[in-house]
Amino acid sequence: MFIIDVTLKSTPITLSVQRKTSEDAEASYQQVIEAMKSGEHHLIELVCEHQAGKKISIVGSEITAVQLYEKSGAGTSSGKPPGFSFAVAE
Repeated sequence: MFIIDVTLKSTPITLSVQRKTSEDAEASYQQVIEAMKSGEHHLIELVCEHQAGKKISIVGSEITAVQLYEKSGAGTSSGKPPGFSFAVAE
């Protein structure tokens, strides 16, 4: 499985979808990158292949970051899953 993490402006929450093949994951990643480059208010829909029925729709101009990585069975040395990490100040 390949995971695509998307981070939006003004929110610390990461949205994620999973794709089964590297080709599908790369296509979704490129779709997000193109939306970021255009800067227009186009809606992007990403579908998760791991959880049936999971879909997310994102306004392309609101995306600040995207990450693509392969899901592995091993955890990281820090104990946190790979992906974006944010510290929230109180």
